[in-house]
Amino acid sequence: MNSRCVNRRHLIRLAAGAAAWPFALRAENAAIATIGFLDPRSSPDTFADQIAGFHRGLKDIGFVDKVNVAIEYAWGEDQFERLPALAAELVRRPVAVIVACGGSHLAMVAKSATTTIPIVFAVAFRRSTFDFA
Repeated sequence: MNSRCVNRRHLIRLAAGAAAWPFALRAENAAIATIGFLDPRSSPDTFADQIAGFHRGLKDIGFVDKVNVAIEYAWGEDQFERLPALAAELVRRPVAVIVACGGSHLAMVAKSATTTIPIVFAVAFRRSTFDFA
């Protein structure tokens, strides 16, 4: 593997770290801060390894689900027309950050729901179509 390429595990950990940075900047009162996780898929069963990597990435920087951070999942059930309403629901809860798992299109859906909550997303490129020269 080319050392200049970012592997999937590193990308997931990077996203987890980016999702947690608002917590370090904001002092939360007695309540546990919440991460909103917006995904167009039907459930975590379809990509359990990536969810586990997300949790490991959070743990690596000191955040453990249900201990010092909460994660609210919003699954699109493979119905993309539901995503704007799901993003709006996460904003109403409220969450400290939204992780838009599904690339830039989903990040734009989340952005349309809020101008104040940070949105974290990752875009992956296939090695054969993108060169890090």
